[in-house]
Amino acid sequence: MRQGLGAASCDMLKSLYAKKDEQKNPMSAATAESKTYEFQAEVSRLLDIVANALYSNKEIFLRELISNASDACDKLRYRALTEDGLMASNQELSVVLEPDAEAGKLVITDTGIGMNAEDLQDTLGAIGRSGTAKFMEALENSADSNLIGQFGVGFYSAFMVADTVTVETRKAGEDQSWRWQSDGKGAYTIEPMEQGPVGTRIILDLKDDAKDFADRHRLEHLVKKYSDHIVIPVQMPAKAEDVGEEGGEEGGGEGGEGAISDTWLETLNKASALWTKSKSDISKDEYDGFYKSSAGAWDDPWETLHFNVEGHLEHTGLLFIPSARPFNLFEPDRKNAIKLYVKRVFITDDCQELAPAYLRFLRGVIDSSDLPLNVSRELLQASPILNLIRKDVTKRTLSALKSRAKKDAEGYSSFWSTFGAVVKEGLYEDPDQRDPLLELARFKSSTQDGWVSLADYKDRMVEGQTAIYYLVGESQDAVKRSPHLEGFKAKGVEVLLLSDPVDSFWTSVLGDYQGTPLKSVTRGADDLASIKKVGDSAEDAAQEPVKEGDFAELIAAMKESLGDDVKDVRLSERLTDSAVCLVADEGDMDMQFARIMAAHGQEIPKQARILEINPKHDAIQALKSRPAHLEDSVQLLLDQALILEGEAPRDASLFAQRLSRLMA
Repeated sequence: MRQGLGAASCDMLKSLYAKKDEQKNPMSAATAESKTYEFQAEVSRLLDIVANALYSNKEIFLRELISNASDACDKLRYRALTEDGLMASNQELSVVLEPDAEAGKLVITDTGIGMNAEDLQDTLGAIGRSGTAKFMEALENSADSNLIGQFGVGFYSAFMVADTVTVETRKAGEDQSWRWQSDGKGAYTIEPMEQGPVGTRIILDLKDDAKDFADRHRLEHLVKKYSDHIVIPVQMPAKAEDVGEEGGEEGGGEGGEGAISDTWLETLNKASALWTKSKSDISKDEYDGFYKSSAGAWDDPWETLHFNVEGHLEHTGLLFIPSARPFNLFEPDRKNAIKLYVKRVFITDDCQELAPAYLRFLRGVIDSSDLPLNVSRELLQASPILNLIRKDVTKRTLSALKSRAKKDAEGYSSFWSTFGAVVKEGLYEDPDQRDPLLELARFKSSTQDGWVSLADYKDRMVEGQTAIYYLVGESQDAVKRSPHLEGFKAKGVEVLLLSDPVDSFWTSVLGDYQGTPLKSVTRGADDLASIKKVGDSAEDAAQEPVKEGDFAELIAAMKESLGDDVKDVRLSERLTDSAVCLVADEGDMDMQFARIMAAHGQEIPKQARILEINPKHDAIQALKSRPAHLEDSVQLLLDQALILEGEAPRDASLFAQRLSRLMA
């Protein structure tokens, strides 16, 4: 099964799977006997979906099982570099398909790392490695078997075509062999068996409507279609009439441990590292096939990056930008999924040093010629070589995105809709790449449809405007309804509408864009007095401005009533329809940023905000006469401003009482 998933994913699985007491103590050879385990109800439901509801593309099961087998071979080869005797010197790593049309069976054997009883429980006794709930939701919504590889449940695709699945396996370095068996209907058994070769043998008793998967010509076609670029040879016993006397002797190995049989085997796939070939020798279909096979993906890649770096630091890369969002893109660990090879030997798919977290959507392979084959995890974390590779990957990816944005604005907008929220993390985390990232960034706007760039925004700035204005909120609907936009809309001033969680972070560290400051419309003075209204007429210009002195008495009364609940009360030019709004002082933390930090358990010092009032609003005009209910009105206005910010009134009971008195 696929390796390298983080502890967080394992913890999630533990919550989904109910282990019995005996499962907490896996079987050993000393206590060897057949035992039956039941899947939890939720897991059984998932198995039922996989087995019975996925009709669109059942053949995908072969890709998943071959991919798992290839991973097992890669893992054995890597471990054998540092563990003497784990792998025989003449052992061949391969995946063999053995169809039996007469018996309605298909056997898939690999000479990889193998499993013991504990591994069988951890990998086959639980559904997938991560994202199980999301996988079930996706399946129930689309019933598309292409989703299987994305969610780490590839082995269970076997139940789409098999009534019963049997796994016979022996782990490298151990003597005991084990058998796992299930019909996918709620239970499975694990039992010891006579010692077999190292590796894993999967026996599929095919369903009546899947007998064609025991046809050798169908299998040959599917291997070419889905697994042609697997580096491990995918083989099949030759037809009896093709095997001569010499063929049997040439066979699939000379008897080394893990050899499958003495039958002459023919290789079905190219079994070559695609990334080592020249770009001119690779077709788009080959690139797409490699992407889907290596990434367990169902979509076509949005962009392909194939490069070879020679000289002081030699490495080759074949990287893909997906067109669809991977299911785990926003998981807290933010891990990338690039596979690291050294001289074509698979090392790990959990090397986080290969790319920054904000490019974690990348899929594919990096093959280094400068790292040692027996590289350790500690060396990977501290390697200056990987740091240089990381910089190269980052530079090439951003350059490719810039090129695509110029050539294909519509296609780039699609990319940004899918991955923009992730790329913007780099604005906060990677100061060295901030300028190119700003050029790539796209935003929603208060005056334009679609996505806009900062360069486009600057070109549209109106007379008297000296800053790029933005508004951060919890959602696009929330920011579009914000009262802070009213004055800017009235003067035709464009405001960037930001609603991704990361927006609060990068705007807190980014001071300007090409010399033009960025300013939140919820912080400080509104600056609107100096901006000429688009289409101003002589009549508009002749309108008598509001005199602050006319509201001095009201403002003083409001300050006295509200006390420490506000930092100040002042007239506002940013409001045209609403009576009040809250803003942060110039040097204070942005309000949305403060809410996010508090929601994540951060202790944020209480900062009173400024209450701005709209002097032209009927409610404010009425309060100038200081009616008997002034106290209730002032308190309600502050609570109203809080509600407009998406917050609760300070005291719900008092809010209701004041509202009732005012209505009476």
